[in-house]
Amino acid sequence: MADSDNTTTLPFVTRRQLLAGGMITPTALVLEKSTLTGNATATNMSLSDPALALWREWQTAHDLTEQLCRKQQRLETRLVESVSFPRATVRLPEGEDVTIHSIEALNEVLGKGSDIAALRQKAESDLAAHQAGWDSAAEESGYAAALTAEREASDRAQGLLQAFSMTPATTLAGVAAKLNAILREGEAWAEGSEFPWPQIRSALSDLVGIGKLEKVLHGERCS
Repeated sequence: MADSDNTTTLPFVTRRQLLAGGMITPTALVLEKSTLTGNATATNMSLSDPALALWREWQTAHDLTEQLCRKQQRLETRLVESVSFPRATVRLPEGEDVTIHSIEALNEVLGKGSDIAALRQKAESDLAAHQAGWDSAAEESGYAAALTAEREASDRAQGLLQAFSMTPATTLAGVAAKLNAILREGEAWAEGSEFPWPQIRSALSDLVGIGKLEKVLHGERCS
């Protein structure tokens, strides 16, 4: 039985790369601590920085999304092992068996000719039956609820991320917070060794270095 890469669609698989975003140090907190120690003025500025306040809110939503994503992935793995993804096997007129996972894939394999109506009807029926079994198992296992919760948390985090573009930073830590959120979110979906992620990591490192230097200079002025 063949399983065509061109006709197989697995809509339930989560594409997010958790480890990519989770391994990045929250640079904004590092910078904030390095610049605020013993500096009352900087402390007051940080507390009133809207970008930092937004980043803390995003951080909470982001962490929740990661937790829920791991949960639904564990449940998804068990679900696939127990009932497998919805699918149907189609025997083509040429005699080849092809496994499809969606109506779209079925259309690609069979087309819409009247001479294959019976074949299409059977494939649609098989796919619908397997889908119903998947949906029932998803509800019973808690996977459906976990997937919904993850999507809601992700939408919340995405909304906060978009808000960074309209939220001014008033401190170096606030600027670092914006870059930190962009980097962590972006690398969760893309290859972290490609543009612009190395450049953003470099900019974050520069901000931390500047923040530490300003702390030293402030200490010298106060001594």
